[in-house]
Amino acid sequence: MAVSVIDLQLERFAYGGDAIGRDETGRAVFVPFALPGERVRARIVEEKRGFARAELLEVLTASPERIEPKCRHFPTPSPVPGPTADAAILGDGLVGASGCGGCHYQHLTYEAQLRAKREILRDQLQRIGRIEDPPVREAVPSPAEWNYRNHIQFHLTADGKLGFVAHSALAPATPGAERLLPITECHLPEAPINALWPQLEFEPGSPISRAGIRLGDEEDLMLVLESDSPQPPDLEIEAGISAVHLFEEDTLILAGDDHVTIRVLERAFRVSAGSFFQVNTAMAGKMVEHLLSHLPVSPATHLLDVYCGVGLFSAFFAPRVATVTGIESAPSACGDFAANLDEFENVALYEAAAEDALPYLDLRPEVILLDPPRAGLDRRVLDAVLALRPASIAYVSCDPSTLARDAARLISGGYRLTDVTPFDLFPQTYHIESISTFEK
Repeated sequence: MAVSVIDLQLERFAYGGDAIGRDETGRAVFVPFALPGERVRARIVEEKRGFARAELLEVLTASPERIEPKCRHFPTPSPVPGPTADAAILGDGLVGASGCGGCHYQHLTYEAQLRAKREILRDQLQRIGRIEDPPVREAVPSPAEWNYRNHIQFHLTADGKLGFVAHSALAPATPGAERLLPITECHLPEAPINALWPQLEFEPGSPISRAGIRLGDEEDLMLVLESDSPQPPDLEIEAGISAVHLFEEDTLILAGDDHVTIRVLERAFRVSAGSFFQVNTAMAGKMVEHLLSHLPVSPATHLLDVYCGVGLFSAFFAPRVATVTGIESAPSACGDFAANLDEFENVALYEAAAEDALPYLDLRPEVILLDPPRAGLDRRVLDAVLALRPASIAYVSCDPSTLARDAARLISGGYRLTDVTPFDLFPQTYHIESISTFEK
């Protein structure tokens, strides 16, 4: 089979970690694990109307900001596959970049990662949101560039090895059929997690689909095993470690507790096995501080916290406002919210999907805090927010493209975008967390 190989000058980053160049016809070509300013040799692996995707084969002229990746599993092109490199054999004997798909920027200096994320966020707001000059500030850096995650999840390979989804230039034909890469090292989890996971052993054909480890206060560890079977797995648990089995929405405690305690800005939060919590604890504190300093609240303010989770933001606002009303759909997070804010008399919680609860709320909040999932705001949620007409809105986003879409809708609904601040919760990856504020 003929292989289409081209030399390409790369111009800028796209959201998702790829660098973009243009071929001789002017068509945009997306190349993962390459950098703007580089000249590369790449193999076209997918052609669409108006653009193409390519696999990096060789860096012909390197960017001065290119550095050596820290992890052996980070995808790098290699002339031949070696014992210490994961490589993909392509047609005609060519070798492309292959390896773990979890990191995207290990080959880029951290200062350049921060600049890139700010520019990508600006670009998304301009192109998708049609916002002419979005007020995007400098990215807030993570105190730790490595070993910052308080939570990590592994997939299990068929022979019971812990692994991550391997990088592929093409999406799998069948959803969920991604190739898994067994790993021997990862530099993103905090040290206690990294000390535990290499000791985990599973039998080949284990019913466990995912194994997660969450780190709590005082180095408490919780092993979270997920499967499609109600039958709990057989395993030996190290003393002092909690373990739970998650099946559908049921939680079975195998050892210890069903939650950990995570401390943010000296405040303790109960986080259950099935609940979401920010994976970068230090940066969660910086986001709280940002919201406290940017939202105009007073003892007379009524604040609505939509997608409130375990109550991270609500807990810090409750002592400062008249009332806090939370909306959350996940039962485990609702249980944690109730425990974490039990001391406050001015807090209410609705366990429901935001689109189901918001249109029927009998309140007029001056401030609304939104922290939606990656898909952004359901149109019914956005319409309900506009109908409530708060004076200020804070939007916590983990996806700049859906933020840009929703920001355009809020602006057309009568709001002004006053501030966008990126927070680097995920160094070495393309993920961009941000907080945007809007005023009526």
